[in-house]
Amino acid sequence: MSNPNTQALSDAGVSIWLDDLSRERISSGTLKALIDEMNVVGVTTNPSIFASALQDGRSYEAQVNQLAADGADVDTAVFAITTADVAEACDLFSGLATDTDGVDGRVSIEVDPRLARDTRGTVAEAKHLHKAVGRTNAFIKIPATTEGLEAITETLAAGISVNVTLIFSLQRYREVINAFMLGLEQAKENGKDLASLHSVASFFVSRVDSEIDKRLDAVGTEEATALKGKAGVANAQLAYQIYEEQFATERWQVLAASGARPQRPLWASTGVKNPDYPDTLYVTELVANNVVNTMPEKTLEAVADHGKIEGDRVTGSYREANKVLDQIAKVGISYNEVVELLEDEGLEKFVTSWQQLRETVQTALDQAPGARKA
Repeated sequence: MSNPNTQALSDAGVSIWLDDLSRERISSGTLKALIDEMNVVGVTTNPSIFASALQDGRSYEAQVNQLAADGADVDTAVFAITTADVAEACDLFSGLATDTDGVDGRVSIEVDPRLARDTRGTVAEAKHLHKAVGRTNAFIKIPATTEGLEAITETLAAGISVNVTLIFSLQRYREVINAFMLGLEQAKENGKDLASLHSVASFFVSRVDSEIDKRLDAVGTEEATALKGKAGVANAQLAYQIYEEQFATERWQVLAASGARPQRPLWASTGVKNPDYPDTLYVTELVANNVVNTMPEKTLEAVADHGKIEGDRVTGSYREANKVLDQIAKVGISYNEVVELLEDEGLEKFVTSWQQLRETVQTALDQAPGARKA
């Protein structure tokens, strides 16, 4: 029996994905329980999640011991461990993927973020990951940097489904949609089946509030304080407006006639950072048809416990959302400066997390009984 709150969210057109994965979660049945009981229909991963899983679980010992005995270096081991987890999760979700014709039942794996400013390196790594996971319901995550845009196009053109991550700005989102459509146009020229290509565009929410709230506090006026906690939702609402506009264009209609499916907006970073805000804020206020909301387990549990799903909270909100961003600009906060900073910081955090994952795996390799001694 599904939880009534998560069922209501699903009925409103929101696909619930879990922002977490570990081998222990798969083998213990806890991920299957979330599928059965909380309407979870997909999973996203990142280096921090994998590092935490390796530190906290014993499920990796056999593979780590074998990798150590084989003399695998740390990058080879990271690749082997993460692709194995994603492949196993893809198998768990395969029924959902079949039932939804590939729309859901998705598991994302991230390209090494150290390649985020390297178009050629990102494309090569995306192809490598795609081949290693070997599952049609895998998504390859590529950051929406300027260099990443071309990589997104080339990866889609090669027939590989993409989760575009780390989107903060409305202008960058427009560029992401263009890169997506260009990728499909090239895929069509390459003879690929457009109906088999899927994509989501991951628009980050809570980090926008965290940065803008800090600046509103620095302004310190009553007008500025009244705007706290509004920017993240408003920004996402306006992103959905762009989605509606761009996927009603003649350009898109031509692709759709060839079987193409729209790139769905995905709300990421939906765990509330400020404890003064409702812990379901970035879920209940961003309900709209044909979107994904990827939640950490704590947020998912809060929604299941007390989330009030009141239907579509996005379409029809655009005038008010624009007003919020205009008022933020009027108190002296630069939207462009904020989103540029957030992208740079986001990439830095991704790289730091990746290095932590490498260090965790290196430690595990060094401590393995089968490790080759120098």
